[in-house]
Amino acid sequence: MALVLDVVMAVLKKQTIEEMVSELAFLAALLWIALLVGLLVGWAWRPRWVGNFVGEKGSSGGVLKTASDSLVAGESSGNEENGVDLMKSKVPELAVTSEDLDHLCKLVEMTDGGPSWHQMMDKSLPNMSYQAWRREPETGPPQYRSRTVYEDVTPEIVRDFFWDDEFRLKNKWDDMLLHYSTLEECPTTGTMVVHWIRKFPFFCSDREYIIGRRIWESERTYYCVTKGVPYPSVPRRDKPKRVDLYYSSWCIRPVESRRGDGQLTACEVILFHHEDMGIPRELAKLGVRQGMWGLVKKIEPGLRAYQIERQAGTPPSRCAFMAQINTKINSDYLRSLDTSNNVSDIVEAEDEKRQKNSIPRFLIIGGAVALACTLDRGLLTKAIIFGVARRLGR
Repeated sequence: MALVLDVVMAVLKKQTIEEMVSELAFLAALLWIALLVGLLVGWAWRPRWVGNFVGEKGSSGGVLKTASDSLVAGESSGNEENGVDLMKSKVPELAVTSEDLDHLCKLVEMTDGGPSWHQMMDKSLPNMSYQAWRREPETGPPQYRSRTVYEDVTPEIVRDFFWDDEFRLKNKWDDMLLHYSTLEECPTTGTMVVHWIRKFPFFCSDREYIIGRRIWESERTYYCVTKGVPYPSVPRRDKPKRVDLYYSSWCIRPVESRRGDGQLTACEVILFHHEDMGIPRELAKLGVRQGMWGLVKKIEPGLRAYQIERQAGTPPSRCAFMAQINTKINSDYLRSLDTSNNVSDIVEAEDEKRQKNSIPRFLIIGGAVALACTLDRGLLTKAIIFGVARRLGR
């Protein structure tokens, strides 16, 4: 430290007043630019990980409809009903199978044998409560688990709502969705393969998803699986960048209202999500944490608008219609999946101060290193940059 101070003092002695004023003015401009960029990043980064969205023995003889010819470069919105030529073809292999159902059931019952879940958030609104957890496996991206309870809505409406890409685009409750189209669908199992393009913040290119999805049902409990699937007939492009590793699945079931009247008038949604978006891990974690609650709050008004439309007699869209084609499973099958010796633990909320400070500190100091190493403005400017970063990172 004494050596650094000696160097800074030597620079101060050698530089003229005009040079010092010039460097300080330049530093002030840099700090203002950094502040504006930070505000823009915070405003633009709204990771949409909660709302993204597939057979089995005896169902391989179903028929799929394809629409890959509808994927035109530069298309910003789409609908399988808008003049798309749907061609019938045999199903070579369903995109989502019973193995995916088994995995989701174990996640719901917390018997998948994975790492412990660490609580991130516990929030509520008058007609909704929300909790979220995160865990970090040894390989792959962070995984997220959430539990949302909506008052006065049926599981069937919630099931259709999350499947309805047309309403998602029209209502804009998911304002990151730019385009959707249906590539294939099976009228026997309800399996779909859909194409999404999602808007990312200005410092990232948009992302493309090929998603397989399917729903199983047992006594009004719905197991909804959506995941990334290979689809060679849709060629890759430089932009938007395709996301291959994607998993977003949930369990929807009726639960007792928090009013305590003993009635099953509320609906519980347990969501599991992870994806490799192709951005730095720590930045992705920060974005999810900062944008999570804002996104969740936008889902509830969208759900209520959807509920009102359906109650008024609006017919379901094609996607919502497909959500109503479910594979039936019985409770004996679910019990057969019980593996109580592989329980994943729940860890209480981490220290709030440590959670809030750890990632920003990493980003501030890292940003300061990058900024200082990029500039060639003398030791004084670099010393002040490191000093400010150190102060803000505490």
